[in-house]
Amino acid sequence: DVIAGFLFAILILVVFHPVVDLIDNFNLTYKYAPLIIITHPGFYLLQVSGEAGEMTAVDKVEEQLAGLRIARRCVPSEEPSYLLDIHTSTAAQPGSSRFVAVSCSNESIKVYDRETLRFLREYRGHAGVLSGVRFAHTCDSVVFSACSQGTVKCWDVRSATQKPVQVFSGYPSNVFISFDVSCSDLIVCAGTEKVEKDTFLVFWDARGITDCASATKEPLGVYSESHNDDITKICFHPVEPNLVVSGSTDGLVNVFDINKDNEDDALISTCNSDSSVSSLGWAGEDYKQVYCMTHDEGFCWWDMAQLDTEEPITLLHVLDVRQSVCAENHGLHYLVGGLYHEKAGKLFLVGGTSTGDIHLISCSTDGLSLVGTLCGGHSATVRSFCWSPTDESLLTGGEDAQLLLWKPGAVERSLTKKASLKISSSVQKRVRVHSTSLKSRKK
Repeated sequence: DVIAGFLFAILILVVFHPVVDLIDNFNLTYKYAPLIIITHPGFYLLQVSGEAGEMTAVDKVEEQLAGLRIARRCVPSEEPSYLLDIHTSTAAQPGSSRFVAVSCSNESIKVYDRETLRFLREYRGHAGVLSGVRFAHTCDSVVFSACSQGTVKCWDVRSATQKPVQVFSGYPSNVFISFDVSCSDLIVCAGTEKVEKDTFLVFWDARGITDCASATKEPLGVYSESHNDDITKICFHPVEPNLVVSGSTDGLVNVFDINKDNEDDALISTCNSDSSVSSLGWAGEDYKQVYCMTHDEGFCWWDMAQLDTEEPITLLHVLDVRQSVCAENHGLHYLVGGLYHEKAGKLFLVGGTSTGDIHLISCSTDGLSLVGTLCGGHSATVRSFCWSPTDESLLTGGEDAQLLLWKPGAVERSLTKKASLKISSSVQKRVRVHSTSLKSRKK
């Protein structure tokens, strides 16, 4: 017994002591090392808590996005058309109804109830291709639209009349292909297609739009020197009404402070995407970052907060997202746009396939990664989406004429079956090869 006890003591010293040292070193090295419970005669490692086992805010949001399911599907119209752009109103009071406006390839605007997707009315007072819809930020019933015939019109969705409450007219040669409204609703800006050698950002004063019904407003002025090709996208800053970013087929993404006296002073930054810009937006803390997507499915991301520092402003530049993101059996055919999730402080991209699958892609300075794929909704290319941070829901529209509402863990209530074929449409995106003759003039 004495010999056996002696041998057992030696065994403990040889085997157990190094393990204890290893555990001590681990706990000293890793501040949040998991709790280790040791029992006799054997010992077991049990992770009770620690960072590795906790789900971060970003993880929760990514899980929520991947869990989006169809909650509603609108009833297809008798005259199906591509759904080119979607925007939702901000509820005037908690619990009040919200609206959805959709610009269609048949040159009409359709308005739906936001929660039920019930069709409310349609406006057909456009003589050209629509380039988007935007609700006013301070009035939930006012929606703007721009068209290729050189006008921006303002509608009151509470009224069934086909007459706009305000018309913003451009100059005779203007063909508008992009527009936006400032977060204060004071300024409207539209971007033109290149005509001969001219391309413009046109500005109007939007104050008093409901006080002078049907009056036509002339432009306040234009910016004409900062782009040399079609201005494909315009986006005002979400909280600073004096900041606006524009993108063009010349590859440039320009940030302006429109409070300045002239265009030269207003141009804060020029970034070169090296390709034709298809979509852009603001992201990051206090929205100090700018991102863009290109018509050849590239992605660029810049940090404007670094403009006055020695640090590089480029956070990420991906030449072809289709090759960068592996979507397993589904593939990635195109990008639609981006959304910045404020709660998670995270930028996501929305892309998809020609058969209607929607891919949600997470962005970081290390690269792009697939978060999830939304299947079973659309049957053709998705052209537009609108994210609602209020209820964490997503609206999507596409070339199958369907408008879908996605919510986390939802069960579809609509009995409408999805269309099996892509509809025919005369709409074709006009994309010109970008020019590289105008290089970045500022950092």
